[in-house]
Amino acid sequence: MTTLLQLESLYSFEKTRRDARWLTQPMGNGSVKEYTFGQAMDEARRMATYFKSLGLPEKSNIALFSKNTAWWLITDIAIWMAGHVSVPLYPTLTAETIGQILDHSGAKLIVIGKLDGFAAMEPGIPASLPRVLTPLAPKTTGEQWSDLITKHQPMTESPTRPADDLATVIYTSGTTGVPKGVMHTFKTMTESKGFMEQLRVTADDRMISYLPLSHVFERTLVETGTFGVGFQVFFADSLETFVKDLQRARPTLFVSVPRLWLKFQAGVLDKMPPKKLDRLLSIPIISGIVKKKILTGLGLDAVRFAGSGSAPIPGSVIAWYRRLGLELLEGYGMTENFSYSHMTRPGQVQVGSVGEAQPGVQHRIGEGGEILVKSPCNTTGYYKQPELTGDLFTSDGFVKTGDQGEIDAKGNLKITGRVKELFKTSKGKYVAPSPIENKLLTNSDLEQAMVAGANQGQPFALAVLSLKARNRITVGEGRAQLEAELKKHIDEINAKLDSHEQLETLVLVTDEWTPENGLLTPTMKLKRSAIEKKYSGQVEVWYRAKTTVLWA
Repeated sequence: MTTLLQLESLYSFEKTRRDARWLTQPMGNGSVKEYTFGQAMDEARRMATYFKSLGLPEKSNIALFSKNTAWWLITDIAIWMAGHVSVPLYPTLTAETIGQILDHSGAKLIVIGKLDGFAAMEPGIPASLPRVLTPLAPKTTGEQWSDLITKHQPMTESPTRPADDLATVIYTSGTTGVPKGVMHTFKTMTESKGFMEQLRVTADDRMISYLPLSHVFERTLVETGTFGVGFQVFFADSLETFVKDLQRARPTLFVSVPRLWLKFQAGVLDKMPPKKLDRLLSIPIISGIVKKKILTGLGLDAVRFAGSGSAPIPGSVIAWYRRLGLELLEGYGMTENFSYSHMTRPGQVQVGSVGEAQPGVQHRIGEGGEILVKSPCNTTGYYKQPELTGDLFTSDGFVKTGDQGEIDAKGNLKITGRVKELFKTSKGKYVAPSPIENKLLTNSDLEQAMVAGANQGQPFALAVLSLKARNRITVGEGRAQLEAELKKHIDEINAKLDSHEQLETLVLVTDEWTPENGLLTPTMKLKRSAIEKKYSGQVEVWYRAKTTVLWA
């Protein structure tokens, strides 16, 4: 990957690949809009002229509130060309959180794009804050993108930014409390080029952008990757059209979160029972045909590298995809190091490990088993919060991740839990929930799981059933059979746990945990305190039931 900073690299593509297709945007009516490098940069230059015309103070914060679209990327470029700083907002935030971020960041303008449920979020945007509405934005007041690019001429100069200039402030979703603004410069963003180098990414590759660009992981792999390498980017239209969008893109690089990999697997197994699939995959000639058919149906037949991040993925799922010819690489990182920390290498996947440190990254285990990381992409600090910035770093510049882990003799990192997720039972014993949750999720009938039990005699687990399991319980003796299988699963897990860690009961909840209902962060991590609060009134009843598997 080139070592040019973002703007310099884009100016180069604008000249050398002007007519090459770059961004493919579904328009919601079955059609798509294609942008070449020249067309996208023309619109970026026109928007940069508009931003400059506003006379905002130098390096003003401009909020970017949208689901992933071509205009998300074009807006970010225009903000930087105009000499300002982008502040992305997750597209599923509550009005309260939106208000907090806009107030804390001091945003001078907000660019609003494609969103669902905007009516509930709009009260968080001050009426006095100027708005720009990109194509596909909800109907509301503000300057229309199409009008602005018609009225303003493209910026003729090609301004660059110093490497240490602030490029973006990314507010972390957080599992509790008010979001913190993580500052990244053009340098800390560009240093993540190691991802592209490790995976040998070229301009001939393709990616589909659907994980939130407001999150650092997508920002690193998709935005920073395409700005540096120039590969083609496709966008998804909706959840309903996602497989069709994948089939259009036929990505060569595809990264997702464990929940989606599990949903893909459940969808396949719903059409082809596991025993039948196992039998077909064991027949040499038939096996290749079946693998091709499944991956083509998912739109993943052209994938060179597939990745999973954000949360642990069960080893059984990695093994299942490997049988289909798709090796899932796992990564580890955080907003504070622009996701550039650890990754498993092709051909060297070790289940339970997130791999070695990336080139240029140092790691060690600190007090209490905490993972400490020094990355060339380490943040310069938290916006307007110097006291929190001081608490983030060790005296020699390592980020305190808050995760617990172990490093083996080969340098592979294993995540074992969260420093602050430990809870104490009434017996005075500490329990680390994450390793037990990982064991629970080796059962494909469970899609999500959380272990709790602070101040109780024994821990308990909450779980959301997979689609496959939900379908099972509606047929004949399916419910009783599922309960028996899950009881056996719990017994096997408990047999391998210390006595104080053994689960008292597994509670199956009937609702889903999503970012929209406040039980997951936008990056699909458990909001433990919110989940515990939701079910707190039932906990004593569950314990009194003295049953291994319960229905909430």
